[in-house]
Amino acid sequence: MASNVMRKVSLRSLAAHKLRLVLTVFSVVLGTSFVAGAVIFTSTVSSAFNSIFDNVAKGVSVEVSAVEENSPGIPIALVNDLRANEAKLGIERLAVVNQGSVTIADASGRALQSGGAPSVGMSYLPPDQAVGEQMSIVEGRAPTKAGEIALNASAAEKGNLKIGSKTKVVVGAGLAAPLDVTIVGIADMPTSTGGYVGVIFDEATATKLFSDGQYVSAVDLAARNGVTDAQLRDAVNAHLKATVAKQGKAAEYDKLYQVRTGQEVRDDQKQTIDQFLTIFQYVLLAFAAIGLLVGTFIIYNTFSMIVAQRNRELALLRAIGASRQNVSRAVLLEALVVGIIGGLLGLALGIGIAAALLAFTKSQGVPSNGIEVGLGAILAAIFVGVIVTMLSAWIPARRASRIPPVEAMRDNTVEAGSGSLRVRTLIGAVLGVLAVLALGIGAAGEGGGAAGMVAIGALLAVIAVVFAAPAISQPVVGLFGAIFQKPFGTVGRLARTNAVRNPRRSAATAFALTLGLMLVVVIGTLGWSFKGTIDSSVDNGLRSDFVVTGNNNMPLPLSVVDAVKAVPGAKTVVAQAYGVAKYTPPNGTERDEFISAPYGGQIDQVANIDMVEGTANLTGDGMLISDAMVRDNGWKLGQQVTFTSTAGDDVTTTVTGVFTANQAISSLMVGWPAYEKLMPVAMKRISGPVLVVAKPGVSSGELRTQLEDATAEYLTAQVQDREQFKNSISSTIDQMMVTLYALLGLSLVIAVLGIINTLALSVVERKQEIGMLRAVGMSRAQVRRTIYLESTYIAVFGALLGTILGLAIGVPLVRTLAYWGLEGVVIPWSLIGITLVGAAVVGVVAALWPAIMAARTKPLEAITSE
Repeated sequence: MASNVMRKVSLRSLAAHKLRLVLTVFSVVLGTSFVAGAVIFTSTVSSAFNSIFDNVAKGVSVEVSAVEENSPGIPIALVNDLRANEAKLGIERLAVVNQGSVTIADASGRALQSGGAPSVGMSYLPPDQAVGEQMSIVEGRAPTKAGEIALNASAAEKGNLKIGSKTKVVVGAGLAAPLDVTIVGIADMPTSTGGYVGVIFDEATATKLFSDGQYVSAVDLAARNGVTDAQLRDAVNAHLKATVAKQGKAAEYDKLYQVRTGQEVRDDQKQTIDQFLTIFQYVLLAFAAIGLLVGTFIIYNTFSMIVAQRNRELALLRAIGASRQNVSRAVLLEALVVGIIGGLLGLALGIGIAAALLAFTKSQGVPSNGIEVGLGAILAAIFVGVIVTMLSAWIPARRASRIPPVEAMRDNTVEAGSGSLRVRTLIGAVLGVLAVLALGIGAAGEGGGAAGMVAIGALLAVIAVVFAAPAISQPVVGLFGAIFQKPFGTVGRLARTNAVRNPRRSAATAFALTLGLMLVVVIGTLGWSFKGTIDSSVDNGLRSDFVVTGNNNMPLPLSVVDAVKAVPGAKTVVAQAYGVAKYTPPNGTERDEFISAPYGGQIDQVANIDMVEGTANLTGDGMLISDAMVRDNGWKLGQQVTFTSTAGDDVTTTVTGVFTANQAISSLMVGWPAYEKLMPVAMKRISGPVLVVAKPGVSSGELRTQLEDATAEYLTAQVQDREQFKNSISSTIDQMMVTLYALLGLSLVIAVLGIINTLALSVVERKQEIGMLRAVGMSRAQVRRTIYLESTYIAVFGALLGTILGLAIGVPLVRTLAYWGLEGVVIPWSLIGITLVGAAVVGVVAALWPAIMAARTKPLEAITSE
């Protein structure tokens, strides 16, 4: 039969069943919309950031900076050497850059939020001294002395600040106390986009705040006429390398300093943000993939039912000359049309999702130049929609091609492949055993290898459920029927019969819900276990009555400790200053090692430390480590360990104590003298809590008031008791879990649509049967109740399977994380209870429309229909 005739048959079939088309298309739309939304959102934000970075180092020929972010910068000696050789190297002008993170108070006295954009303090250079396109003072004047600042126009507007406003500035690191300042100028800055905050100091103040007098943050260079940027870069790089070699550090030069053209600086910053956005895009696409996987089962189920309902039609086509290939291609053509329509609608919805994400992120200060829909997003949506639909319809299409012409003479609609479940159940059982073994081995171990084994077990378990679910559904749904048979009588028994009539269909419909709820339970188990570890660590690991932390995990300057120590009601005040140093193990590769140092006192004054050996008293260049560090590095009591600062200086420490790992404190602490050698002044900061023990007889309320008064000028500091501290950390985990649940909501919505779709098609398939029941006396309410119960059985079965699968994966996964300090498994029983009850509700809600369709079936019309 000619292909164009079969094409017309396929298209007319779609047009004749518009409702079926809409339901199937919608399953594709949701999945593809997330794909399109992820691509559009990340490309739009990337474009906005690229436009910002196009203004970074603009007009700068060459920039000399440190390789490491935590480095003190460029030594003054090298800067002076460059000044002395300007003519020789081709340098027209040299400008020193000193900058660092700051927080400024708005007109209400609260911290001006940048929404994740940089909040930077910097020095002002007059136009005749600056290199490149710098800021320009558009109102007022430039700062000339301590206590004066200029502020970028967008930040001033957002903070309701103006010329003459008096406010406070807190430097994010170092020893400086909060500064009382007056705004004397408003500046226009090339990089002032989004929530960016630029606080401009006079040169002397900036040098004092962001430099120790021996280093500068960076050096900008302008090339002389006739010297290209690349030529200047190569000349400066060769000169500095030779100079550093004379100091005996030739091998370390490339680890310490980098010389780049202005364009290379811009390209590197673009690459950094693109890497972050790529990771974010992958996260969104991962959840889109979950939704598409769920949609695959729904589309497969839909086409399987459609083929079953059209047995006579397809057989008749075979009888009048259509080949197997013609029939198969006709079904796949329908799938292609569904995929294209779903992809295009998914693209439209994806644009809406991207717009919503951009509106939210813009409110948080993330820049946006308007939504950009590129060719990649269009192709991604259509490609994914078509591929997913075609793959889902492939097996039903093959089944359709095998329908013999003799089926045209039969009256029933038996779904192909509804025979014995023995083979697939056997495969599922074998895979299930292998999954149990893998999960058990993973749960018995710790670390990356064990986690990998759990991942293998999880994959095997999911595949095992796909194969074995039809066989499992019969006894489980049968049990539900037995339970509900008493209160609902014949209606409950009939709903049970309908639910187990086609176990493949029921299992495929339920699996869409199983997958989503499995991930909900895994995430819940991880989240609750993390919160349990936090509660245990604070309760058992800390002795402090109050903690002072930075809002949104912002670091605090060391001076906040001195302010807290001055509080009359505080007996002991200790904080942990953090930093990063280089460590090279014997015969190993250099790596970053996170270090900390108690500041204000000894750590055992505010924390419970279970010493394994040695002493907790840190002095000089001593080092206190956890038994986990001993396990990972092979260090032992009395051993000397050498770290390298970001400035390239070696600092040798001695292990003076080993303690049992305590999640409330750092696993590696050095004495304060060693910390000072390793960390430059501008990088010394408190990233953890300031721990405060009250004096005897001082009430909690009295001490809280004293602490709040003492830290008020630090803008981002917050005072919390132990319970509040635990809750603040737990709330961060809760926010992450809510975000993940929201992303998983896509797959759950698709699962609900799948139940609706299956039930609606099932109602059409059983039209004669329902009409017969109506004819023998079943009321409309009883018909609706039958559909409600059938849907509830399937939904609860899927939820129960997902819960069991989630626990089977989540519990071993948590056990493997004990290697990194997770103390034990906490099963989210309340979440599981809500999940199961919610599944029952979902079952009823999903059945509303199909039940109404079924109840409206007219007995005579149904019995006489073909």
